[in-house]
Amino acid sequence: MNFPDGLFPETWAYGAWLPYLLALGGSVWRAPWRRLADSGQLNVWLGTIVVLTLMWSLKAGVKPGLDLHLLGVTAFTLMFGRQLAIVGLSIVLAAVTYNASLRGIDSAQAFALNALVMIVLPVLLAHAILRCVERCLPANLFIYIFFAAFFGAALCAIAAGAFASLLLFLAGVYTLEFLLSEYLPFYVLLGFAEAWLNGAAITLMVVYYPQWVGSFDDRRYLWRKK
Repeated sequence: MNFPDGLFPETWAYGAWLPYLLALGGSVWRAPWRRLADSGQLNVWLGTIVVLTLMWSLKAGVKPGLDLHLLGVTAFTLMFGRQLAIVGLSIVLAAVTYNASLRGIDSAQAFALNALVMIVLPVLLAHAILRCVERCLPANLFIYIFFAAFFGAALCAIAAGAFASLLLFLAGVYTLEFLLSEYLPFYVLLGFAEAWLNGAAITLMVVYYPQWVGSFDDRRYLWRKK
């Protein structure tokens, strides 16, 4: 992930703007902005953006476009929903892209491609997992934390890595054999770290600051008995 400019053909880089802008525009239009009218919620939203900007700036990689870093997307989605998560993470990516340009690494052209891989896909997947948990599994606190937070975060990280690998292969940047042996396996390991990070964060917030986690309803998971 974190594709630099020139890695993909220009048609790919520019073509990615259409689906990204559709996702971003829909999120801006339908986002529950009234929630951020509460100064406490706004501070948490902005604080999460700052934390994730620092997290995304810490990355490791050996070849262009093959960077690895934690996402934190699942926790953001569980906290504020998919619309506010997409908007907030777009700000994160813009800040990371700007900081990289100051160090001579240009990725503004590939911004939309990066957004699709690191923001849109994992946010929508995290939201889908949450809905499946709510509809198909018992209303239990531990099920919510384990499946929506732990398992969901791991799956989102692996899916993002798989999607990035698919794009790199289809564009002819790297061979499939190289990606399967030298890149994608690391996302399986990263999935465990992602699961612990997001799961621990959501667990602590549910216990001490449940008002920060918009998807957590104590009437469903604590008061309601099956």
